[in-house]
Amino acid sequence: MVEHDALSATREAYDAAATTYAQLFSDALRESPLDRAILGAFADFVRASGDGQVADLGCGPGYVTAHLDELGLAAFGVDASPAMIELARQAYPGLRFEVGSMAALNLADGVLGGVLSRWSIIHTPPQELPVILAEFHRVLAPGGHLLVGFSASDDPSHPTQVFDHKVAPAYRWWPDHLAAMLREAGLAEVARMVREPRPTDPRQFREIQLLARKASAEAA
Repeated sequence: MVEHDALSATREAYDAAATTYAQLFSDALRESPLDRAILGAFADFVRASGDGQVADLGCGPGYVTAHLDELGLAAFGVDASPAMIELARQAYPGLRFEVGSMAALNLADGVLGGVLSRWSIIHTPPQELPVILAEFHRVLAPGGHLLVGFSASDDPSHPTQVFDHKVAPAYRWWPDHLAAMLREAGLAEVARMVREPRPTDPRQFREIQLLARKASAEAA
């Protein structure tokens, strides 16, 4: 299947790059007050809606999972790359990390207060993204929140654009198009953060983080 081929290729690429990736991004949050701010807001929303467990999907070497833990959330990490998970377990032995696929999480329905997906959907072929979003919706409790980060396409007439990612083939999304896909999956946009391209980013892509909410039991 297409998604199996894409997932296998992505897993192998990140396994090979895991140590370098961990070294490059270990201080990423400390250097980004905007990322810390949106993660803090996400944590506040999760607590206000019931304070359930939070899954950091595509957690990589675990530094964002650890940050969520520092914010007081019951966070755990999931990644398709066994090498990334091993690095995360070594760095944060007190936290839970497991190998898994966003398309088929080993979780019961409605058990999570929050789902974090920071740039982890970008390697998903566009035709397979609805499956991922449906899985996010399935594992979230009523009233739970999703925070999803991605790079923005620059043409609304071409809402999905391929770009040259250093590790694996990747896609950019027009923000309104992805927000509409979230709505179709039962996740209503609450807010979005748009960051203009950083001077040091040679690709000059806007970065988008969308906060969405699953309907409460009363509204469902």
